[in-house]
Amino acid sequence: MNHDVPPGGRISGFRLAGLLGEWRRRGARQGSADLAAAIRMLVLDGRLPAGTRLPAEREMADALPVSRTMITAALDQLRSEGLVASRRGAGSWISLPTGSLGIVPDTPLVGQSMVDFARAAPPAIPGLLAAFDSVRLRLPEHLMDHGYYEHGLPDLRRRIAERFEARGLPTSPDQIVITSGAQHALALALRLLTGPGDRVLVEQPSYPNALDAIKAVSAIPVPVAMTPTGWDLPGIAAAFRQAAPRMAYLVLDFHNPTAHRLDAGGRAELAAIARRARTPLVVDETVLELDLDGDPLDGPPPMASFAEDLVITLGSASKAYWGGLRIGWIRATPEVVHRLVSTRTALDLGSAVVEQMVLADLMADPNAALAGRRALLAAQRDVLMAGLREHCPQWTFRRPGGGLSVWCELDAPISTRVAVVAQNHGIRLAPGARFGAHGGFERWLRLPYVLPSEVLREAVRRLGLVAASVNGTTLTGEADATVPVA
Repeated sequence: MNHDVPPGGRISGFRLAGLLGEWRRRGARQGSADLAAAIRMLVLDGRLPAGTRLPAEREMADALPVSRTMITAALDQLRSEGLVASRRGAGSWISLPTGSLGIVPDTPLVGQSMVDFARAAPPAIPGLLAAFDSVRLRLPEHLMDHGYYEHGLPDLRRRIAERFEARGLPTSPDQIVITSGAQHALALALRLLTGPGDRVLVEQPSYPNALDAIKAVSAIPVPVAMTPTGWDLPGIAAAFRQAAPRMAYLVLDFHNPTAHRLDAGGRAELAAIARRARTPLVVDETVLELDLDGDPLDGPPPMASFAEDLVITLGSASKAYWGGLRIGWIRATPEVVHRLVSTRTALDLGSAVVEQMVLADLMADPNAALAGRRALLAAQRDVLMAGLREHCPQWTFRRPGGGLSVWCELDAPISTRVAVVAQNHGIRLAPGARFGAHGGFERWLRLPYVLPSEVLREAVRRLGLVAASVNGTTLTGEADATVPVA
C-alpha cells in the first residue's frame, strides 16, 4: 500500500453521510462492520475515488451520528483491506489494494469468434468509399504543394466552423485546428496547459484513454464522482478550490461511459464555477453527433457558449464517421489556437491531407451522412437492452439517449471477474476498473451497441451464461490494461 498522501479533494462529514444514506443494517452490535461495508461499496462503485481525504473521526462521528469507537473500528477494518490509508498528521484517505484476482483466463472456446465489447467504435458509415472516390478526382490540386497544413485544410476547418455556427456558437475557421483524432487533440491541450505534477480534474468514471493521456504527461488525475443523475457540480467546485487543477477534462454530451448529458442550466453553473477558479475546461464532444433521440442541433448549447475564453472543445470523426479516418479537431480562441499550433511542431507537422478531404466531403451535408448511422445505433441499442433484460435480469441500467454504450450496474462487485471469465465465452470486455482514475467500479460494465443486431443477441446470450457462473465479492487491484479500449 502506498502511504504517501495522494492528491485529491477532501470530502466533508456531511457529504459522506449523504453518500452513505441508510447504511446501518443489522443493529448496533454490527455497526462498525455495516459502516465499513457501506464505505467499501462507495469505493468499489467509484463514488469515493482513490485519493479522497476522509473527514476526521470526530467530524465523521458527529455527521453520521455514531460513536468515535465505531468510526475507529470501521476504519481499522478498511485499513486491513487496503481501502483506507493513514499517516500521523496527514489523516486518512481512500486507497486501493494491490494485487490481482489470481484468475488465469483459459483459451477461448474453440470455434467461437471473439466479440469485441471493449471498443465502442462502429464500422464506417455508408458512403465513405464514395467520398474517397470523389476526393481522388480533386487530389491533383494538392499534389504540387508541400502537403503540410499545421492548422488543417481550410475547407475542412470551414465546415467544422459552420457546424458550430449551426449549434448557435459563432465560430470562424481561424478558431479551428485539425488534429489526428481526439486523442491527439487532448495530447496537444495537455501539452499546452499542464506540466509534470500538475493536477487535472476528471469525471469519475471517465474515458480510459483520456486518463492514460493525462498520466502519460506525468499529470495527476483528480477525480470527482458522477452522481446517479449526472455531474456533481458542488463537488467540482470543491475540487477546484482544494486541488487547484490546471485544467479539467469533461465529456458533457453523452458522457463516456455513463451517457449522461449536462443541460443548459448545468453548463451555465459549470461556467460560473470555472470562472471563479479560472480553470480551463477541455470539453470532449466526440459523440455529440450521436444523439439517438433527437437532432444534435437541438441539444444544449456548446460549453464554449457559456465561457468562450476558458473552453477548449475537442471533436472527432472517429465515432460518427469511422475511426480509421483518424481526424479530429480543436475549437478555441484565436490566441489559444496560435499557442497550440506553435507547440504542435514538436509532435507533428499536420494531419493527413486525403483523410481531411474525405471528411470535408462528408461534412458538406452531415445530417444526410449521419441520419442512417443514428437510426441504426438506436435500433442496436434497443436490441442490446432487450437482451440484457432477458439474459442478465439481475443487472440494471438506464436507457442512454445517445452515444455508443450502456453503463450497466452489476449485482455484485465482480466486473473484473466477469471480464476474465467472458474470454472463455468469446467476449472481450473492458472491466469497470478501466474507467476509474484509480480503479474501482467493480459493480459496473460498459457494453457498446456498435455491433450488428444478430451479433449483439448472441453476445448477450453468452454474457448471461457468464453472469450465472460468476458470483461473490472480490476486491481487485488495477485491472488488466492490455485490452484495447475505444
